[in-house]
Amino acid sequence: MNIYQDYIQEIEERKNQGLHPKPIDGADLLSAIIEQIKDTANEYRADSLKFFIYNTLPGTTSAAGVKAKFLKEIILGESVVEEITPTYAFELLSHMKGGPSIGVLLDLALGNDEATAKPAAEVLKTQVYLYDADTARLKASFESGNVIAKDILESYAKAEFFTKLPEVAEEIKVVTFIAGEGDISTDLLSPGNQAHSRSDRELHGKCMITPEAQDEIKMLQAQHPDASVMLIAEKGTMGVGSSRMSGVNNVALWTGKQASPYVPFVNIAPIVAGTNGISPIFLTTVDVTGGIGIDLQNWVKKVDENGNPVRNENGDIVLEEKYSVATGTVLTINTKEKKLYNGDVELKDISKSFTPQKLEFIKAGGSYAIVFGKKIQTFAAKTLGITAPTVFAPSKEISIEGQGLTAVEKIFNRNAVGVTEGKLLHAGSDVRVEVNIVGSQDTTGLMTSQELESMAATVISPIVDGAYQSGCHTASVWDKKAQANIPKLMKFMNDFGVITARDPKGEYHAMTDVIHKVLNDITVDEWAIIIGGDSHTRMSKGVAFGADSGTVALALATGEASMPIPESVKVTFKGDMKEHMDFRDVVHATQAQMLKQFDGENVFQGRIIEVHIGTLPADQAFTFTDWTAEMKAKASICISEDDTLIESLEIAKSRIQIMINKGMDNHNHVLQGLINKANKRIEEIRTGDKPALTPDANAKYYAEVVVDLDIIVEPMIADPDVNNDDVSKRYTHDTIRDLTFYGGEKKVDLGFVGSCMVHKGDLKIVSQMLRNLEQKNGKVEFNAPLVVAAPTYNIIDELKAEGDWELLEKYSGFEFNDNAPKGEARTQYENMMYLERPGCNLCMGNQEKAEKGDTVLATSTRLFQGRVVEDSERKKGESLLASTPVVVLSAIIGRIPNIDEYKAAVEGIDLTTFVPSIKELVTVGH
Repeated sequence: MNIYQDYIQEIEERKNQGLHPKPIDGADLLSAIIEQIKDTANEYRADSLKFFIYNTLPGTTSAAGVKAKFLKEIILGESVVEEITPTYAFELLSHMKGGPSIGVLLDLALGNDEATAKPAAEVLKTQVYLYDADTARLKASFESGNVIAKDILESYAKAEFFTKLPEVAEEIKVVTFIAGEGDISTDLLSPGNQAHSRSDRELHGKCMITPEAQDEIKMLQAQHPDASVMLIAEKGTMGVGSSRMSGVNNVALWTGKQASPYVPFVNIAPIVAGTNGISPIFLTTVDVTGGIGIDLQNWVKKVDENGNPVRNENGDIVLEEKYSVATGTVLTINTKEKKLYNGDVELKDISKSFTPQKLEFIKAGGSYAIVFGKKIQTFAAKTLGITAPTVFAPSKEISIEGQGLTAVEKIFNRNAVGVTEGKLLHAGSDVRVEVNIVGSQDTTGLMTSQELESMAATVISPIVDGAYQSGCHTASVWDKKAQANIPKLMKFMNDFGVITARDPKGEYHAMTDVIHKVLNDITVDEWAIIIGGDSHTRMSKGVAFGADSGTVALALATGEASMPIPESVKVTFKGDMKEHMDFRDVVHATQAQMLKQFDGENVFQGRIIEVHIGTLPADQAFTFTDWTAEMKAKASICISEDDTLIESLEIAKSRIQIMINKGMDNHNHVLQGLINKANKRIEEIRTGDKPALTPDANAKYYAEVVVDLDIIVEPMIADPDVNNDDVSKRYTHDTIRDLTFYGGEKKVDLGFVGSCMVHKGDLKIVSQMLRNLEQKNGKVEFNAPLVVAAPTYNIIDELKAEGDWELLEKYSGFEFNDNAPKGEARTQYENMMYLERPGCNLCMGNQEKAEKGDTVLATSTRLFQGRVVEDSERKKGESLLASTPVVVLSAIIGRIPNIDEYKAAVEGIDLTTFVPSIKELVTVGH
């Protein structure tokens, strides 16, 4: 059977699943299709034409190269296809976005045949995805007197690729669809357990919400053909949790519009909304697709006659409906007035949805086109020796005289490009910044590689200090899907210039370490900006932003990111930690105390949490910064004492050296370069030339939170509250309860110690507890299963050297074997301890699962419905989150302990403790 017949067979198989033919990305298949097009008598010619025109992926896929070459042959008359005239061939090239198509257009435009040069130039004027090699050709031709090159550059300088686009419609009609009540996790839009299909956009689209919801969306579209369906999180925030491009892609697939008639299943312009707005990372992804995100505020706090919030019998603030957005409500968005209407009734000012920058994204069909367009305009103007006319909205530069800088403001000022020289910028300023570290994770990596191909990028930007492609989200189960996807991803990223967890050549041992831990180690400067393809990209050095796979691709390709400088909330600590408390309890208490201090308002949402951690090294401080994703913060910055930062950098150096010793460095010696940067930074701190980053004493914050350690007297548990009568209060991370609430009676079906929230100290706590119980009782028995997954291999190596791993092995009923990884996910467990492979394990939800209906107590970060545990017919599954000692003890006794049992179990054990800095960590003056 030939390659085309294989494709036909695949089409038939997909048809049985209700799917269309898979888009073509391979050169061999498209070459076979072209041969059939050339053969006018071929029985498959008609279908082959359709596949060639409408079903071939653009950009730098190998198929795109073959398509561009054939279109060039048609334009030059070397091949004749009746259905594809030279004019039509130019149109098809115009939709290919970049890479080989730009090469063909440049060949034609800069050639000697005026008949093909002029139309090629006209198409080029609409293109923005040009890279150095392309612009170098244009520049050389211009300098040698080529008039066509001059004409193209003059068009670029005027940004006609943007100005000639249709304007944004003044009125956009929408019909509402409430996708859920309460916070809507991206798990609802793109479930983690379907991660393997994300790069197959049509197939993955089948998993959005439910089939019933998809039918309802189609029904609304049929009833209101002139309106866009607007997905809404009623009484909640849209898009919390993971930073998934696939979530926005799915929304766009069902409710948006096709980006190009020649590229299937790539849709743009989704419209989403939430009572409490859109999660920051999700909103960035909406911008990538030229969509609209709206903060509805349609439910507000009910107040009494004195203006105080009214509370119900549970002490929760009562909300009242300001206006209805019930499913099927027809509303109008006025983009000129920037207001939301129901008929003639004004409902809400939505100016934040239509800033000048966001309007540009909408007009251009996405933020990438604007980023690349600005670079092309700057290049063209410089080449022509002229000043570029003002076309794009100028960067918003907010500078407040006499006001100091927060930590994030300092970092952004240092990394900013294209801003007024010497001007200090404050929060709210729109800034283009250089990115230092980039991370791509494995269940979104294939989408990142697709984005890189679509924007015609072939090599990592030289200004990126280091980039890493992880293998942690597919660590637990090496099944057929992983075997098909991951090696392909690792090869692509390795070729692109990224350090990869798996070696495509097979020379070093596969490293399934949790991506956030690796990124935390390879960040060697607290002034760094980090972009990573996961919402938990929140390093305890530098400022890190979880991002969608597209923004990661943009950072890899350009070394830049664009965003407003966020506001900050300052978090400091007072009092003393109790000996029986773990730092995880401080993290949970921070959230609980903040909500209490601000009458239920989450002041962290969408802002930077500047946590004055002082004395806690980066490994342990990461527990705080990691959890800030659940606090709905945009990011977090740790302010450390000099000695603490040096200690953290020394640890980072040792971890990077391990990676080098494994053979993971590349020909650019990226990892060695990071060690060199760490040495330089340590020397700067030691000599006092450049102490550890601190904010200015006169910096301004949105709010300040002081966490009282003295009142944290019991372990704190984040509870999904699955049976709350108010649906909107289920599955949030805001219900924080102390141990006593459970009365020592709540049954636990499974314990999990693992994910990015744990560090080496947590694994030592497990061994110390086992050792104590062994000495006390002679042996340890588990009344519930306990799954233990170290986040990194080096932690296991260190535990082996220190004698802890031997004890864990003694009490384990299962230990991972890298030479024989599991081929299918475990969903049933015995009452014993499982030592699992380093990686995300249960927390990811795409591989291992608890038994349906279980009550899981975990150290992880996710408590969303169906993530770690699904519901059963007998009861709802629930994932409660707690510290390592609470989880371990609960698995041993089969229930959440009471406070006395807990205190007895942790007596004499070295928990993760924290002592606030005795000095104020600020800079006096700039």
